[in-house]
Amino acid sequence: MQEPSEPEAFEEVDAVPVLAEEAGTLMPRPSAGAGVVVAKQAAAVAATGFAAGVVTVAAVRAGRAVRAKRRARRKTAALPVLATRSFLVDVHLLGSRD
Repeated sequence: MQEPSEPEAFEEVDAVPVLAEEAGTLMPRPSAGAGVVVAKQAAAVAATGFAAGVVTVAAVRAGRAVRAKRRARRKTAALPVLATRSFLVDVHLLGSRD
């Protein structure tokens, strides 16, 4: 890397926010009605999210009810099960001893 032969001039920044380009002009302040608009938007978003949740829960419950009815029909059409038993089966295939 090459070192600079002469020192470069750096801009010193004081980190103070600047409101306007010209000294006499200020940025317009938001009106009091702007807060009302934001509150209305937040309420609308919350209500929409709640409604979407209610619709989702209703759809899931309806789907479960339909599946339960199908299962009930299948059980009545099949023969009744009198007993069930489960066994753990372990099968080994052995070769000859020679």
